[in-house]
Amino acid sequence: MKPLKRMWIRDWQLLVLCLLPITYYLIFHYLPMYGVQIAFKNYIAARGITGSPWVGFKQFERFFNSYQFWPLIKNTLSLSLSQLIFGFPVPIFLAIMLNQLKHYKFKKFIQTVTYCPHFISIIVMTGMLYIFLSPRNGLVNLLMKALGNETIFFLGDPAWFRPIFVLSGIWQNAGWNAIIYIAALAAISPDLYEAAQIDGANKFQIIRHIDIPGILPTAIMMFILEIGKIMNIGFQKAYLMQNGLNISASEIIPTYIYKVGLIDAQFSYSAAIGLFNNIINIILLVSVNRLAQKTSEHSLW
Repeated sequence: MKPLKRMWIRDWQLLVLCLLPITYYLIFHYLPMYGVQIAFKNYIAARGITGSPWVGFKQFERFFNSYQFWPLIKNTLSLSLSQLIFGFPVPIFLAIMLNQLKHYKFKKFIQTVTYCPHFISIIVMTGMLYIFLSPRNGLVNLLMKALGNETIFFLGDPAWFRPIFVLSGIWQNAGWNAIIYIAALAAISPDLYEAAQIDGANKFQIIRHIDIPGILPTAIMMFILEIGKIMNIGFQKAYLMQNGLNISASEIIPTYIYKVGLIDAQFSYSAAIGLFNNIINIILLVSVNRLAQKTSEHSLW
C-alpha cells in the first residue's frame, strides 16, 4: 500500500488529468454495454430491460434465416473490401510522392488541396455528388452529352453505386489519411537519404529501399485497424446516397440496423444484428493481428 500511496502523492496531478477521459469512456462506452442484453430478449419498452423476457438466440436466428441476410453481407463486404483495396494504398502513395517533392510552396499547395475535402461534411459531399452527377444538368453528364454520349443517372444505377462510393471516399479522405505516413517518413534519418544519393541511387530506388521500409510498420498497424472495422462501413454516406433505384447495392448492415431499429422500433432485433456485426469485427481484428505477429515483427499488441 505504501508504494501506491506514494504514487498518488507524487503523481496526483496526472491522475486527476486522466480522470476526465476515464469518466468519459466509462459513461459513454462501458456503461451502455449493459444494454447489449436486449439482443437476447424480446425488449418491451414499457417493461424496461430487466422486465423484458429472455428469448435466447431467437433474434440472431431470425436475422440468419432472413432473405436479406446474404444480400446485406454481400453489399457490406463488397463496399468495405473495395474501399480497402483501392483506398488504402492511395494515402501511402500520396505521402511518398509528397516526401519526394523538393519545391516547398508546391508541396504545401498539394497538401492543402488534398487535405481540404476531409473537412467537408458527409451531407454536403453527398449533395455535391447529386449536383455533379445529375442526369439533367450535372457537370459530368453535360460533358458526356457534349462528347456525343448518352446521359447516365449514376446515383440511380446499382452498378454505379459502389464505384461512386469508393472514389468519393478516396477523394475526401486520402489527403487526411496521408498525414500519419508523412509523419512516419519525417522520422526516417536524413543520413539514409544522403548515403543513398552518394551511392548513386535514383528516386525509385530511394522509395523502394528507404521510404517503403520506413513506413511499413505504420502501414501494417493501419491495415490491421482498417480490417477491424471492415463491417462498420460509414452509415451516413450510404444512407444519404441510397434511393429506391440503387437500394439493391446500397442496403448495408448499418443502414438496415437504422431502419429496423429506429424506424420500425425493433430494438432487440437491431441490437442482435449490431452485436453480430461487432463480433465479426473483433474476430477479424484479432485474427489479422495474430497473422501480423507471425509474419512480421509489427502488430497492435
